[in-house]
Amino acid sequence: MDGSAAVRAEDAFKVIYAEVFAEPPYNETADDVDAAFRRFHVQARIPGFRAALARSAEGEPIGMAYGHPLQPDAVWWDELTEPVSDEMRREDGRRTFGLFELAVRGPWRGQGVARRLHETLLDGIGAERVLLNVQPANKAATAAYRAWGYRKIAEAWPWGEGTDLRDVMMLGLPGGGRVEPA
Repeated sequence: MDGSAAVRAEDAFKVIYAEVFAEPPYNETADDVDAAFRRFHVQARIPGFRAALARSAEGEPIGMAYGHPLQPDAVWWDELTEPVSDEMRREDGRRTFGLFELAVRGPWRGQGVARRLHETLLDGIGAERVLLNVQPANKAATAAYRAWGYRKIAEAWPWGEGTDLRDVMMLGLPGGGRVEPA
């Protein structure tokens, strides 16, 4: 779905986000969820924003993924603990797709929902690569990203130095953004 459709489905995204990110290692509060959805509204307006939402057969929201292409003035590269080359950080609004959230509620984990959300979100995006931050303590997420071909390229403080350090992972997309099922 595009940004406007995602905003219309905000309640479903919020149910998933609030439940998943209340768990360790995130331990997010209601205030954290509110802040995330203030960002969500801003992100949803960025050109190329995409979202995917998984529901159970009964219509219950069970998983989500969303992101958008990094713009030329993206601050993502400024949050790294160590600088990277100018070529690595070059953005044009199409080169890199930023995967901001991918989450599946507990009862539906281990059933391939996250992989299908990932494939659906990235199918046909036309980017050269995908970039994401992951909490290093989330071993399951890190293992899934590695299995899907991501590699750690750096570490970052996404909310400023001294906050929780995140691993920055990148996936190269052969063929300009077509995700092939594994």
